Amino acid sequence: MRIDLHCHSTASDGTDTPAELVRNAAAAGLDVVALTDHDTTRGYAEAIAALPEGLTLVTGAELSCRIDGISMHMLAYLFDPEEPALLAERELVRDDRVPRAQGMVAKLNALGVPVAWEQVERIAAGGSVGRPHVASALVELGVVPTVSDAFTKEWLADGGRAYVEKHETDPFEAIRLIKGAGGVAVFAHPAAAKRGRTVPEAAIAEMAAAGLDGIEVDHMDHDADSRERLRGLAKELGLLVTGSSDYHGSRKDVSLGEYTTDPEVYGEIIRRATGAFPVPGTGGA
Repeated sequence: MRIDLHCHSTASDGTDTPAELVRNAAAAGLDVVALTDHDTTRGYAEAIAALPEGLTLVTGAELSCRIDGISMHMLAYLFDPEEPALLAERELVRDDRVPRAQGMVAKLNALGVPVAWEQVERIAAGGSVGRPHVASALVELGVVPTVSDAFTKEWLADGGRAYVEKHETDPFEAIRLIKGAGGVAVFAHPAAAKRGRTVPEAAIAEMAAAGLDGIEVDHMDHDADSRERLRGLAKELGLLVTGSSDYHGSRKDVSLGEYTTDPEVYGEIIRRATGAFPVPGTGGA
Protein backbone atom coordinates (compact mmCIF):
# COMPACT_ATOMS: atom_id res chain seq x y z
CA MET A 1 0.00 0.00 0.00
CA ARG A 2 1.11 3.55 -0.78
CA ILE A 3 -0.25 5.96 1.83
CA ASP A 4 0.13 9.76 1.80
CA LEU A 5 -1.32 11.35 4.94
CA HIS A 6 -0.81 15.10 4.41
CA CYS A 7 -2.26 16.89 1.37
CA HIS A 8 -3.93 20.23 0.69
CA SER A 9 -6.59 21.42 -1.74
CA THR A 10 -8.08 24.75 -2.79
CA ALA A 11 -10.18 24.57 0.39
CA SER A 12 -7.04 26.03 2.01
CA ASP A 13 -3.79 26.77 0.16
CA GLY A 14 -3.40 23.97 -2.39
CA THR A 15 -3.91 24.49 -6.12
CA ASP A 16 -5.86 21.27 -6.83
CA THR A 17 -9.57 21.26 -6.07
CA PRO A 18 -10.57 18.47 -3.69
CA ALA A 19 -11.88 16.50 -6.69
CA GLU A 20 -8.67 17.03 -8.63
CA LEU A 21 -6.62 16.04 -5.60
CA VAL A 22 -8.21 12.61 -5.23
CA ARG A 23 -8.08 11.96 -8.98
CA ASN A 24 -4.42 12.96 -9.07
CA ALA A 25 -3.73 10.78 -6.02
CA ALA A 26 -5.19 7.77 -7.81
CA ALA A 27 -3.21 8.59 -10.95
CA ALA A 28 -0.04 8.76 -8.81
CA GLY A 29 -0.65 5.19 -7.68
CA LEU A 30 -1.70 5.95 -4.12
CA ASP A 31 -3.97 3.57 -2.22
CA VAL A 32 -4.74 6.02 0.61
CA VAL A 33 -4.68 9.83 0.66
CA ALA A 34 -5.50 12.24 3.49
CA LEU A 35 -7.13 15.61 2.91
CA THR A 36 -5.67 17.87 5.62
CA ASP A 37 -6.50 21.45 4.72
CA HIS A 38 -5.60 24.22 7.14
CA ASP A 39 -8.20 24.63 9.89
CA THR A 40 -11.09 23.56 7.64
CA THR A 41 -13.07 20.52 6.55
CA ARG A 42 -14.75 22.35 3.67
CA GLY A 43 -13.26 20.10 1.00
CA TYR A 44 -14.58 16.79 2.35
CA ALA A 45 -17.85 16.56 0.39
CA GLU A 46 -16.28 17.30 -2.99
CA ALA A 47 -13.39 14.88 -2.39
CA ILE A 48 -15.72 12.08 -1.32
CA ALA A 49 -18.04 12.62 -4.30
CA ALA A 50 -15.11 12.37 -6.73
CA LEU A 51 -13.23 9.56 -4.96
CA PRO A 52 -12.06 7.02 -7.55
CA GLU A 53 -12.52 3.31 -7.01
CA GLY A 54 -9.46 1.78 -5.38
CA LEU A 55 -8.49 4.94 -3.47
CA THR A 56 -9.36 5.46 0.20
CA LEU A 57 -9.77 8.95 1.67
CA VAL A 58 -8.70 9.79 5.22
CA THR A 59 -10.47 12.95 6.37
CA GLY A 60 -8.42 15.33 8.46
CA ALA A 61 -7.20 18.88 9.00
CA GLU A 62 -3.97 20.69 9.80
CA LEU A 63 -4.50 22.86 12.86
CA SER A 64 -2.51 26.06 13.47
CA CYS A 65 -0.85 25.98 16.89
CA ARG A 66 1.72 27.97 18.88
CA ILE A 67 3.84 27.08 21.91
CA ASP A 68 6.23 29.47 23.66
CA GLY A 69 6.14 31.80 20.67
CA ILE A 70 6.90 29.02 18.18
CA SER A 71 4.40 28.36 15.40
CA MET A 72 3.65 24.69 14.74
CA HIS A 73 1.03 22.55 12.98
CA MET A 74 -0.97 19.62 14.33
CA LEU A 75 -2.42 17.07 11.94
CA ALA A 76 -5.80 15.78 13.09
CA TYR A 77 -7.08 12.57 11.50
CA LEU A 78 -10.52 10.95 11.45
CA PHE A 79 -12.19 13.25 13.97
CA ASP A 80 -15.90 14.05 14.04
CA PRO A 81 -16.09 17.31 12.01
CA GLU A 82 -19.29 18.36 13.80
CA GLU A 83 -18.00 17.91 17.36
CA PRO A 84 -18.80 21.35 18.86
CA ALA A 85 -15.61 22.17 20.79
CA LEU A 86 -13.16 21.39 17.98
CA LEU A 87 -15.47 23.01 15.42
CA ALA A 88 -15.58 26.22 17.43
CA GLU A 89 -11.79 26.34 17.72
CA ARG A 90 -11.33 25.73 13.98
CA GLU A 91 -13.74 28.55 13.21
CA LEU A 92 -11.92 30.88 15.60
CA VAL A 93 -8.59 30.20 13.88
CA ARG A 94 -10.09 30.37 10.39
CA ASP A 95 -11.95 33.63 11.06
CA ASP A 96 -8.68 35.28 12.10
CA ARG A 97 -7.03 34.41 8.77
CA VAL A 98 -8.61 37.24 6.75
CA PRO A 99 -7.63 40.17 8.99
CA ARG A 100 -4.19 38.60 9.38
CA ALA A 101 -3.67 38.38 5.61
CA GLN A 102 -4.99 41.94 5.21
CA GLY A 103 -2.44 43.04 7.79
CA MET A 104 0.37 41.40 5.79
CA VAL A 105 -0.83 43.20 2.65
CA ALA A 106 -0.74 46.51 4.56
CA LYS A 107 2.81 45.83 5.78
CA LEU A 108 3.94 44.93 2.25
CA ASN A 109 2.41 48.13 0.92
CA ALA A 110 4.32 50.07 3.57
CA LEU A 111 7.48 48.36 2.33
CA GLY A 112 6.74 49.58 -1.20
CA VAL A 113 5.36 46.31 -2.57
CA PRO A 114 2.19 47.01 -4.64
CA VAL A 115 0.29 43.88 -3.63
CA ALA A 116 -3.48 44.37 -3.42
CA TRP A 117 -5.97 42.58 -1.18
CA GLU A 118 -8.08 41.83 -4.26
CA GLN A 119 -5.10 40.01 -5.75
CA VAL A 120 -4.73 37.81 -2.65
CA GLU A 121 -8.49 37.12 -2.62
CA ARG A 122 -8.33 36.04 -6.27
CA ILE A 123 -5.44 33.67 -5.57
CA ALA A 124 -7.18 32.19 -2.51
CA ALA A 125 -10.30 31.62 -4.65
CA GLY A 126 -12.54 31.15 -1.65
CA GLY A 127 -10.10 28.91 0.22
CA SER A 128 -8.94 29.37 3.80
CA VAL A 129 -6.61 32.31 3.15
CA GLY A 130 -3.05 32.11 4.44
CA ARG A 131 0.55 33.14 3.93
CA PRO A 132 1.01 30.96 0.82
CA HIS A 133 -1.62 33.04 -0.98
CA VAL A 134 0.22 36.25 -0.07
CA ALA A 135 3.46 34.57 -1.13
CA SER A 136 1.90 33.67 -4.49
CA ALA A 137 1.00 37.32 -4.95
CA LEU A 138 4.66 38.23 -4.40
CA VAL A 139 5.62 35.69 -7.06
CA GLU A 140 3.09 37.18 -9.49
CA LEU A 141 4.58 40.63 -8.90
CA GLY A 142 8.12 39.34 -9.48
CA VAL A 143 9.22 40.23 -5.94
CA VAL A 144 10.41 36.66 -5.27
CA PRO A 145 10.95 33.78 -7.73
CA THR A 146 9.05 31.09 -5.77
CA VAL A 147 6.57 30.77 -2.91
CA SER A 148 9.29 29.27 -0.71
CA ASP A 149 11.46 32.36 -1.26
CA ALA A 150 8.75 34.50 0.33
CA PHE A 151 9.10 32.60 3.62
CA THR A 152 12.19 34.46 4.81
CA LYS A 153 12.82 37.17 7.40
CA GLU A 154 12.86 39.59 4.47
CA TRP A 155 9.17 38.91 3.88
CA LEU A 156 6.70 36.44 5.47
CA ALA A 157 8.60 34.11 7.81
CA ASP A 158 7.81 34.23 11.52
CA GLY A 159 9.12 37.58 12.72
CA GLY A 160 9.69 38.76 9.14
CA ARG A 161 9.14 42.32 7.94
CA ALA A 162 5.61 41.59 6.68
CA TYR A 163 4.68 38.92 9.22
CA VAL A 164 1.46 39.29 11.20
CA GLU A 165 0.47 36.98 14.04
CA LYS A 166 -2.89 35.18 14.10
CA HIS A 167 -4.88 33.22 16.63
CA GLU A 168 -3.21 29.84 17.07
CA THR A 169 -4.25 27.04 19.39
CA ASP A 170 -2.12 25.86 22.28
CA PRO A 171 -0.94 22.38 21.15
CA PHE A 172 -1.98 20.74 24.42
CA GLU A 173 -5.46 22.15 23.93
CA ALA A 174 -5.38 20.98 20.30
CA ILE A 175 -4.53 17.45 21.40
CA ARG A 176 -7.35 17.54 23.95
CA LEU A 177 -9.84 18.80 21.36
CA ILE A 178 -8.76 16.30 18.69
CA LYS A 179 -9.01 13.39 21.10
CA GLY A 180 -12.34 14.70 22.38
CA ALA A 181 -13.63 14.60 18.80
CA GLY A 182 -12.47 11.00 18.39
CA GLY A 183 -9.44 11.90 16.29
CA VAL A 184 -5.74 11.08 16.14
CA ALA A 185 -3.11 13.83 16.67
CA VAL A 186 0.21 13.92 14.79
CA PHE A 187 2.76 16.75 15.02
CA ALA A 188 3.47 17.92 11.44
CA HIS A 189 7.06 18.45 10.19
CA PRO A 190 8.50 19.07 13.69
CA ALA A 191 12.09 19.61 12.46
CA ALA A 192 11.34 22.00 9.58
CA ALA A 193 13.96 24.51 10.67
CA LYS A 194 13.82 26.51 7.46
CA ARG A 195 10.28 27.59 8.43
CA GLY A 196 11.57 29.19 11.63
CA ARG A 197 12.21 28.10 15.22
CA THR A 198 11.38 24.48 15.97
CA VAL A 199 9.74 23.02 19.07
CA PRO A 200 12.24 21.57 21.60
CA GLU A 201 12.25 17.82 22.12
CA ALA A 202 11.35 18.33 25.78
CA ALA A 203 8.09 19.97 24.70
CA ILE A 204 7.39 17.09 22.29
CA ALA A 205 7.86 14.70 25.21
CA GLU A 206 5.31 16.70 27.21
CA MET A 207 2.88 16.50 24.29
CA ALA A 208 3.40 12.75 24.11
CA ALA A 209 2.53 12.50 27.79
CA ALA A 210 -0.60 14.57 27.06
CA GLY A 211 -1.84 12.18 24.38
CA LEU A 212 0.01 13.07 21.16
CA ASP A 213 -0.20 10.02 18.90
CA GLY A 214 2.67 10.57 16.49
CA ILE A 215 5.13 12.78 14.65
CA GLU A 216 5.59 13.29 10.93
CA VAL A 217 9.15 12.18 10.16
CA ASP A 218 9.48 11.59 6.41
CA HIS A 219 8.83 15.05 4.99
CA MET A 220 10.42 17.25 2.33
CA ASP A 221 11.60 19.76 4.97
CA HIS A 222 13.54 17.14 6.98
CA ASP A 223 17.07 16.12 6.04
CA ALA A 224 18.45 12.65 6.70
CA ASP A 225 19.93 13.56 10.08
CA SER A 226 16.66 15.10 11.24
CA ARG A 227 14.72 12.00 10.21
CA GLU A 228 17.09 9.71 12.06
CA ARG A 229 16.87 11.88 15.18
CA LEU A 230 13.07 12.02 15.02
CA ARG A 231 12.78 8.26 14.59
CA GLY A 232 14.82 7.79 17.72
CA LEU A 233 12.71 10.31 19.59
CA ALA A 234 9.49 8.61 18.44
CA LYS A 235 10.77 5.24 19.61
CA GLU A 236 11.78 6.69 22.97
CA LEU A 237 8.39 8.35 23.48
CA GLY A 238 6.25 5.56 22.03
CA LEU A 239 4.96 7.75 19.17
CA LEU A 240 3.79 6.67 15.73
CA VAL A 241 5.99 7.68 12.78
CA THR A 242 4.28 9.00 9.66
CA GLY A 243 5.50 10.12 6.25
CA SER A 244 3.69 12.47 3.90
CA SER A 245 4.22 14.69 0.88
CA ASP A 246 2.53 17.83 2.29
CA TYR A 247 1.33 18.23 -1.29
CA HIS A 248 0.06 21.68 -2.32
CA GLY A 249 -0.26 21.15 -6.07
CA SER A 250 1.85 23.61 -8.07
CA ARG A 251 2.48 25.77 -5.00
CA LYS A 252 5.22 23.41 -3.74
CA ASP A 253 7.85 21.37 -5.55
CA VAL A 254 6.79 17.98 -4.20
CA SER A 255 4.77 15.16 -5.76
CA LEU A 256 1.90 13.15 -4.33
CA GLY A 257 3.29 10.04 -2.67
CA GLU A 258 6.86 11.36 -2.62
CA TYR A 259 6.89 10.44 1.09
CA THR A 260 4.58 7.80 2.53
CA THR A 261 3.38 6.17 5.76
CA ASP A 262 3.92 2.52 6.70
CA PRO A 263 0.71 0.46 6.36
CA GLU A 264 1.05 -0.80 9.95
CA VAL A 265 1.11 2.79 11.25
CA TYR A 266 -1.91 3.61 9.10
CA GLY A 267 -3.71 0.63 10.58
CA GLU A 268 -2.94 1.85 14.09
CA ILE A 269 -4.28 5.32 13.27
CA ILE A 270 -7.55 3.73 12.10
CA ARG A 271 -7.67 1.59 15.24
CA ARG A 272 -7.28 4.60 17.53
CA ALA A 273 -9.81 6.83 15.73
CA THR A 274 -13.43 6.83 16.87
CA GLY A 275 -14.72 10.05 15.30
CA ALA A 276 -14.77 8.97 11.66
CA PHE A 277 -13.74 6.15 9.36
CA PRO A 278 -11.70 6.15 6.13
CA VAL A 279 -13.90 6.47 3.05
CA PRO A 280 -13.40 3.89 0.27
CA GLY A 281 -13.74 5.11 -3.30
CA THR A 282 -16.71 3.95 -5.35
CA GLY A 283 -15.81 5.37 -8.72
CA GLY A 284 -16.24 9.10 -8.26
CA ALA A 285 -18.60 11.57 -9.88
